[in-house]
Amino acid sequence: MRLGCAPVCLWGLLAVIAAWAAAPSCGADPAPDYSTQVAPLLTKYCAGCHKSDEPEGKFSVSTWPELQKGGEHGPAFLAGDSGSSRLIRLITGASDPKMPPEGETQPTEGEIAVLKAWIDSGAKGPSGSEPDRPRLVVPSIASRVKRQPVTAIAASPDGRRLAVAGFEAVHVLTRANLARADAPKVGEWGTVRTLTGLAGKVQSLHFSADSERLICASGVPGLAGKASLWEVVEGRLEKLREFEGHRDTVYDAELSPDGKLVATCSYDRRAILWDAESGAQLRVLEGHTGAIYDVAFSPDGKVVATASADDTCKLWAASTGERLDTLIQPLKECYAVAFSPDGERVLAGGADSRIRVWQFVSKTKPAINPQIEARFAHEGAILQMALTPDGSRLITAADNRTIKLWETTRLTEIHLYESQPSLPVALAVSGDGREFFVGRLDGSLARYDIPQAKSTATTLPTVAATPAEPMPMPSEMATTAEQEPNNEPGSATPITAPGTATGIVHSAGDDRPDVDHFRFPAKAGQAIVLEVNAARSKSPLDSQIEVLTAAGERIPRVELQAVKDSYFTFRGKNGTQADDFRIFNWEEMELNELLYCNGEVVKLWHYPRGPDSGFLMYPGEGSRWGYFDTTGLAHALGEPCYIVRPHAPGTTLIPNGLPVFTVYSENDDDARRELGSDSRLTFTAPADGDYIVRLKDVRGQEGEKYNYTLTVRPPKPNFEVTLRDRKLAISPGSGKEFRITARRDDGYEGPIEVAISGLADGLTAISPVVIEAGQIEAFGLISARAELAELPKDIEKSIQLTATARINDAVVVKEVAGFSEFKLGPAAKVLPRIAVNESGARPVAAPENGPLEFEIEPGETIMLKLIVDRKGFDGVLPFGVADAGRNLPYGVYVDNIGLNGLLLLDGQTEREFFITASKVAAEQTRPFFVRTTADGAQATPPVILHVRKKKQVAGP
Repeated sequence: MRLGCAPVCLWGLLAVIAAWAAAPSCGADPAPDYSTQVAPLLTKYCAGCHKSDEPEGKFSVSTWPELQKGGEHGPAFLAGDSGSSRLIRLITGASDPKMPPEGETQPTEGEIAVLKAWIDSGAKGPSGSEPDRPRLVVPSIASRVKRQPVTAIAASPDGRRLAVAGFEAVHVLTRANLARADAPKVGEWGTVRTLTGLAGKVQSLHFSADSERLICASGVPGLAGKASLWEVVEGRLEKLREFEGHRDTVYDAELSPDGKLVATCSYDRRAILWDAESGAQLRVLEGHTGAIYDVAFSPDGKVVATASADDTCKLWAASTGERLDTLIQPLKECYAVAFSPDGERVLAGGADSRIRVWQFVSKTKPAINPQIEARFAHEGAILQMALTPDGSRLITAADNRTIKLWETTRLTEIHLYESQPSLPVALAVSGDGREFFVGRLDGSLARYDIPQAKSTATTLPTVAATPAEPMPMPSEMATTAEQEPNNEPGSATPITAPGTATGIVHSAGDDRPDVDHFRFPAKAGQAIVLEVNAARSKSPLDSQIEVLTAAGERIPRVELQAVKDSYFTFRGKNGTQADDFRIFNWEEMELNELLYCNGEVVKLWHYPRGPDSGFLMYPGEGSRWGYFDTTGLAHALGEPCYIVRPHAPGTTLIPNGLPVFTVYSENDDDARRELGSDSRLTFTAPADGDYIVRLKDVRGQEGEKYNYTLTVRPPKPNFEVTLRDRKLAISPGSGKEFRITARRDDGYEGPIEVAISGLADGLTAISPVVIEAGQIEAFGLISARAELAELPKDIEKSIQLTATARINDAVVVKEVAGFSEFKLGPAAKVLPRIAVNESGARPVAAPENGPLEFEIEPGETIMLKLIVDRKGFDGVLPFGVADAGRNLPYGVYVDNIGLNGLLLLDGQTEREFFITASKVAAEQTRPFFVRTTADGAQATPPVILHVRKKKQVAGP
């Protein structure tokens, strides 16, 4: 029955007893019993809306005291007078609105007669205390099969026992020879003891850390649940106590590492902490809006994690019940949660098929725990997961009947076990971490080894995004003209390498578009660059090249296995755009990951600044780069895309439910966008022999003017550095930035140092300015003392910039074109500086006449303060958006600034700001600063930032 579904509905059915003057029944029939006859009817027709959790009209029929209490409008019945009781009047329709409402199942005349007779006989409640476990009034349907599903399994840490659970029973297994033949067994393990009479389905089993106690969770959905604690003694099991308090089935119960606390969780959306010794309820953890399926203690027992159907996990302080964080990243229900044995990570899995890993930060107080990994793991929901005792391996089981083994450092699959004959609903790892046990829904058990050595999938080489250095090749170039016919690989024109070939894409009357082929020799491992010059020489040809085997077969360059799935949101992308890549579930992605988009491979350079922005792709400015020589393409709204990991062709990959893409040795437009629509391809020969270059117009066009030059040469790794701000006006007492960019050639991705010298007295500079490996720019800063009145004449000529890099073990030094104009500017009206925030990061060094120094760890956020001395400038002071932190290490950025960026409003003189280091940030020491775009772009003095990683330990 539904009560209080509208304001008018609350009147009758919210009523409770106003008087206890019982009027015994005059009939010969005994009065209906509340527990066996009345309560089941109230549960059947009323409990859907009127139950303990969020009762409509503040009226609940869940318990006798709640029924007596009534609702917000008074009693629902009067003992001895059913005719005046609103409960009966609403059920019979004598009063409005009729209950249950139209469309709902209605009680029969016989059931109404029972309720009337109970009220008329005095409306007596249950005799004594109300039964702890309500009765389930449903038909009894006998099972037609004899098998008993395995619902939970546990392995004792000392390796001596297994516990296997089913419906109302727990079996204890050992390696003893006295095992029973009629009970569960697996391998050399057999049942020696069985516990029966437990409450409903046993949902979980766990041994204590000392292997001397066993706790189990059980219950009947919709009724109640409990946890039972047993002492495991040689030859017998002794019940110590039970923990009752949940209003629905209990899904999990666990002992704290020290054995002093018990944590339980239930479908009733609550987790409860208990005293393990006395059984007293200590704290109720409330806040989830869905069933709680799993609970876990941190290794020190101070924090409790819960996994819920509300698509979140939560962390709680065990000592106070305070919620420390809500992990909101899961997309669907969370079924399993665990802490890594070292206490540094939280792991979870569930219906979104992903394994998620968070850095565990909120150990003593509320804090944001950053997600550091999200990996698509199975084609179905993850039902169970278990870590080995050392934390180096993770086992996951899913509802598509798959079980996988993962190493936890990079969350990489290392083994896919046989397909399961039934759902693997229970998992347990042995105490020594060498094997694990599986319980299935069909009642079967299985044991599997955990490989200790690296598997094939992890030892096969992966492919880097840039090719290996080439083998030595002759340096003299020869030129060859194409020889028609060369439309087929078998008639390819031979050329020497290195060398050039000239030709025209023109068929001279042939029905098919012209395709030219050239043959060249190469040795295994030899890297070769193939370039086309056509559009740059005003040819209408839009070239495409591909390297084939001598037989004309395509050559795979790399296998890309998708590990995260996504799609384009908000709007599509053209073929060059590098910014605002808005893709679904971007929070799971990390910088430097490769994104596969319908044949194009790009790389994530910077995070979105919030929900109304998108990723910035490499190189961070201008047109985006392609990787593995893939060509930029347009992408539609809603088009699928994937985070991928590269593997060498032929690698045996473990299926994960996401696609694997093969990228071949081909290119349409130069992936670095330096040659326009001309092609450039870097090819590494897989074996000694001849290879074929196929060249055509990508559109299928041709003509007499479609001429080209094809160059085949060895790579020449190199770089060029450019000073972008050649005119500089610096205000005394302030600083001014200058920008340095690098062009990288033929795979050189190492660091480049640019030193500045020849500065006059009163000037200081950041030197050297380092362009990090793989990056194309860095920012320097020149500061002038406040008392500096003038600069030497022609100072531009004395300031020298020198770039240095190491290429193939050789130091390469290059002079950089310096400043064309360098002068003093007007007095600054804005003097910004970076300072210590009282509640923020503490400096590791604060010299009186030197820069502040701070430390940051990858994955950490620190807080600093920006202070501005306004000298007559009262307007808005912008300090940048995604680029607010100047010269920060790659992967370190100014955070929490939104779309407006780092900004001081009119009249403001200070504000706090945050710096976050992503997990890809490399260890280094680097000066940084911020600068405003107002008042001549005044900059702060530099601050030194040390990126330092914690010492790594085993485990995720």
